Amino acid sequence: MTEASDADDLWRLTLQHSPIGMALVGLDGALLMVNRALCDMLGYDAVSLSQRGFQELTHAEDLDADLELFNQALAGEIDSYRLRKRYLHADGRVVWGDLSVALVRAQDCSPLHFISQVLDVTEQHKNEQRLEAARAEVEHEHQTLEAIFEAVSVGLLLIGSDGRYERMNRRHRETMHLPFPDGHGGEAGQLGHVYFQDGKTLMAKEDMPSYRAAQGEEFDEYTYWVGEDPHTRAAFSTSARQVRGPDGARLGAALAYQEITDLMRAVHIQDKFVSSVSHELRTPLTSVLGYLEMLCEHAELPPDVTSQLQVVQRNALRLRELLSDLLHVAQVGEDGLRLQRAPVELVGLVNEAVEATRPFAEKDGIAIKVDAPHRISALVDEQRIRQVLDNLLSNAIKYGGTGGSVTVVLRQGDGVIELEVIDTGMGIAQDEIEHVFGRFFRGGEALDKHIPGTGLGLNIVSSIVAAHDGVVALESELGRGSTFRITLPQHAP
Repeated sequence: MTEASDADDLWRLTLQHSPIGMALVGLDGALLMVNRALCDMLGYDAVSLSQRGFQELTHAEDLDADLELFNQALAGEIDSYRLRKRYLHADGRVVWGDLSVALVRAQDCSPLHFISQVLDVTEQHKNEQRLEAARAEVEHEHQTLEAIFEAVSVGLLLIGSDGRYERMNRRHRETMHLPFPDGHGGEAGQLGHVYFQDGKTLMAKEDMPSYRAAQGEEFDEYTYWVGEDPHTRAAFSTSARQVRGPDGARLGAALAYQEITDLMRAVHIQDKFVSSVSHELRTPLTSVLGYLEMLCEHAELPPDVTSQLQVVQRNALRLRELLSDLLHVAQVGEDGLRLQRAPVELVGLVNEAVEATRPFAEKDGIAIKVDAPHRISALVDEQRIRQVLDNLLSNAIKYGGTGGSVTVVLRQGDGVIELEVIDTGMGIAQDEIEHVFGRFFRGGEALDKHIPGTGLGLNIVSSIVAAHDGVVALESELGRGSTFRITLPQHAP
């Protein structure tokens, strides 16, 4: 009896001081004995809790499952069971518990009572719910992106950090046969029927957009042709961005391929048309200008007639300039600019261009000056560089505004020449700066103020500078003026 009593006391002591909620449960579900941890968990004192059965403390939606297991144990089908269920706290809130139940039997195997252990997993359950909600949201986002990835009309390609193709969408797969009719090895830089914009020059490995992206480059609107047959080939404009991890490490690259075949062919047809019309108009216009010049030299003509002829002559000259601009644009589109490089003394060329425009500047009250050393020479196409100067100076005066100023700065750097044309005019809006070198672009301020122009001058400047392997940049602010900065290699590459 003493040993049995000591064991019973030890068990009761363990029950009372266990950090886990514990109870002795009668065969009718009544709580015969409860420990302090279970009282704290459910918000009752020991006496109040002992007056209740587990059925009263269990959430209605979980009671049937608990009773079914309870009855199976009484029927001898199982000896123990475990389930997660909701308990009702004294203040009405729900407490999630991880319940473990074992049936205690007498020596004759008849059931005596149940021992229950309840671990409070309310916070764990909340965390699991939050995790599940986050997982569901991530899955929804994944499915949405997957649908977009496959549905867009733009070809999408993902390249790993090792240069291997990791994934591409349906649109990209559909176009792969054009540049690679014999199949693709799935590695960046594979050569195929990929041509530069001229449609004649095959790309080398280092020019391929996939290879450039795999090497860490980012770019926009990289345009080229694909396909061996000129009649069936397609044109694409490709952009690339690097994919990086949270620590900034490069994980690979993403490329987007937009087919622009119709646009490229339309531009080609437009250039052909512009070139043809310009050539056709130039011949009769030259004849008109010749006869106008002879007529204006007749001394016997009345002054008013001579004045009217001079107006016609000025407009005919303006038309000739416009035709020259159109022919220049067409030449760039078809064959690229052909330069005739020679040693040129640039300071003299700048001064000549400034003196030619000075009368127009003074007429509008614009001061014009040159900031240059005594002499700078470079290997350039003199006629083309003069064309650049004329266009930039003409724009600076046209948009300079009465009482403003124009400054031409020429300096020599380490193997390069820098030319700046600075005006204090109306300036250009920030959202327009990236478009000013496009064909036929006119800024909003110029349109609002009805300033005449074709929008070809800066496109011509850009094409000439690019042909010289140079760079043209623009800094501008509305109401404060603009600075066009050109950087040219002093010697031909």
